[in-house]
Amino acid sequence: MDARSIIQRLRDKERLTRSELRWFADGLASGAVSDAQAGAFAMAACLNGMSESERVGLTLAMRDSGDRMEWDLPAPVVDKHSTGGLGDAVSLLLAPALAVCGVYVPMISGRGLGHTGGTLDKLEAIPGVNVDLTETRFRDLVQRLGCAIVSASGNLAPADKRLYAVRDVTSTVESIDLITASILSKKLAAGLEGLVLDVKVGSGAFMQRSEDALALAKALVSTANGAGCKTNALITDMNQPLADAVGNAVEVGAVMAALTSGRTDGPLEELSIALCAEILVTSGAEDDRDAARVKVSNALSSGAAAERFGQMIAEIGGPSDFTERWRNRLPEAPVIREVKAPQAGYLCGIDGYALGMAVVHLGGGRLRGSDLVDPSVGLSSVARLGDKLEPGAPVCFLHASDEARADAAEKAVLATLSFSDKAPEPLPLIKRSVP
Repeated sequence: MDARSIIQRLRDKERLTRSELRWFADGLASGAVSDAQAGAFAMAACLNGMSESERVGLTLAMRDSGDRMEWDLPAPVVDKHSTGGLGDAVSLLLAPALAVCGVYVPMISGRGLGHTGGTLDKLEAIPGVNVDLTETRFRDLVQRLGCAIVSASGNLAPADKRLYAVRDVTSTVESIDLITASILSKKLAAGLEGLVLDVKVGSGAFMQRSEDALALAKALVSTANGAGCKTNALITDMNQPLADAVGNAVEVGAVMAALTSGRTDGPLEELSIALCAEILVTSGAEDDRDAARVKVSNALSSGAAAERFGQMIAEIGGPSDFTERWRNRLPEAPVIREVKAPQAGYLCGIDGYALGMAVVHLGGGRLRGSDLVDPSVGLSSVARLGDKLEPGAPVCFLHASDEARADAAEKAVLATLSFSDKAPEPLPLIKRSVP
């Protein structure tokens, strides 16, 4: 086998074998495949598509191109993946809640991408937290606490790391086949037995059309199951922030309010409970979704999930009293300003992409890979679609590092909002399940 013949076969719409895909993935990891060849492969896959068998083969080949974790634990090893959105801090509730429910969650997470936030950036808003753990330390935390949220090791699915970098500069990021293999190769390398996928759709999601979100969800579910990991997906709304906050420290604050208040009826809690229930049933840890939802809801409302989260934070370098004193531990921006509604009416639309970019420009995300993130900036108490507002009523509070950035962000935030004389039809948070 050689890269040229494999690329030619994919270009000519011939089906690649598992052996060919494994050879190509190994070549990506070792450097035997050049950047030009990787780009040609990505473009051929983007233009011609791949069969389900090829997607599974590429996913497994990239999974096996580096380290793989194996577990010997008395309950299922599970995780979830979100395709990204605003105020989506579900992972910080889901991991400890699932651990309380008796399964194990070795969550290998990422940083902010584009206009969306990243779980690791949110965790690092907590003073002292270190997400770069050795595998030995990672395993120890998962075994003792039931959950740990960390960054990926340098040798986890290295073929994907190489192909992803090439896709970013060759206009092939949008390929559903390559997106699927990229997401799943990293998740499956963690040794999962069950996975739930949260595929976002709407103005604040990467997939803004329902048909695209459905196609991605189906590809992810069929490929993951074909690769031997029990998987289900929910397609969920991202036409507005999930939590009432967008930014790192402010989202952690929303998570802590959810974990410590005993309430389970907000959108963030509702989706977290639904995703937890899906994964408990999909992995075989529970037989009934309704019973699973009650179990997860109890884990959140009782404070047990908050206690487990606090234990995890202390173990990875954060304050030992974070659960009790989180309001005093999170960084606060120097400028906190109320953004007021410019007119009367019902809030009927939010440009999610533009809202996310407003937070990025505040310093809450990265315009370049080398940018440092300011954990204190963002938006809090963001109004919900359907809220009836009077002129001058608050639509959110803006957290900024200085007045100039606050001025620019305020203009940007107001430009994302649409108002109407009539209340909009409420959007369902969970649109459908893809088994």
